[in-house]
Amino acid sequence: MKRNSVEGYARGYAGPSEIADADADRLERSCQGAEKPDGIVEAPSSRGIERIEARFHGNGFSPHRHDTYALGFTLSGVQTFHYRGAARASLPGNVIVLHPDEVHDGAAGTDDGLRYRMLYLPPERLIEAAGSARGLPFVPTPVISDAAFRQCLAEALDDLDAEPQELLLDDLIVRLSAGLWRHADGRKTDAGTSLAQAAVLRCRDYLRENCDRTVSSEELEEISGFDRYTTARQFRRLLGTSPHRYLVMRRLDRAKTLLSQGGSLADAAADAGFADQAHFTRHFKKTFGMTPGRWQALQRSA
Repeated sequence: MKRNSVEGYARGYAGPSEIADADADRLERSCQGAEKPDGIVEAPSSRGIERIEARFHGNGFSPHRHDTYALGFTLSGVQTFHYRGAARASLPGNVIVLHPDEVHDGAAGTDDGLRYRMLYLPPERLIEAAGSARGLPFVPTPVISDAAFRQCLAEALDDLDAEPQELLLDDLIVRLSAGLWRHADGRKTDAGTSLAQAAVLRCRDYLRENCDRTVSSEELEEISGFDRYTTARQFRRLLGTSPHRYLVMRRLDRAKTLLSQGGSLADAAADAGFADQAHFTRHFKKTFGMTPGRWQALQRSA
């Protein structure tokens, strides 16, 4: 199949009106001049929720995984990725749902390139939105059609230059939670006992506060009141990832902030607690699908 053909991607993902909207958007942009270069725009973080817009031609991201839900939608082009052992595709009008710690990549499916927006939602926001009464929703299909869900994401990702107001953010989190549960596969989940929840949240806060150094299993045992294996099991059950992975992600968040402020790779690696620049680069690529140097270049391009 030619890269410029979207017939194979369109089947089952977007309706005729959505494809027509995409064609109209492409025509409008062609009238405005040349396409913008590849780049990433990153919005200010709010309650740990990150938001981006990305533009790519060809392969955008190598295989990687986040410790958050990745929720977004395609603005133009064909968004392709490998996820849970299968090739996936999204067209404008679709919603994308990727789970914490699930490996995926990302690319433009045609030579026209790709533009999309994505929101990275920490699992604990979903626990809070459910009043701590439920666990994490499992959505088996990563590309879905849901106008209300997409509208909620569009509102959350509308203005990337500013943080959402507090009341708006509360409403968006509740609606995003409802959208995920609407498409969940019905398996019974819960957030565990209140004792386990409290222990996990204490560990989470401790890892955040000490992300620039090595944290031992003995420390978390003391913080949680459980043995190390129960701690690790309950942590993953509530937050969708392991304590070690959570610690590394907080280091990467810290390093990304320093890089966005113009810091060097070596300084960001040292300040965030990585052993050296190579150690930092390896973890960065495994998490974000590109090297920190390329990430900096795409931000500058945007």
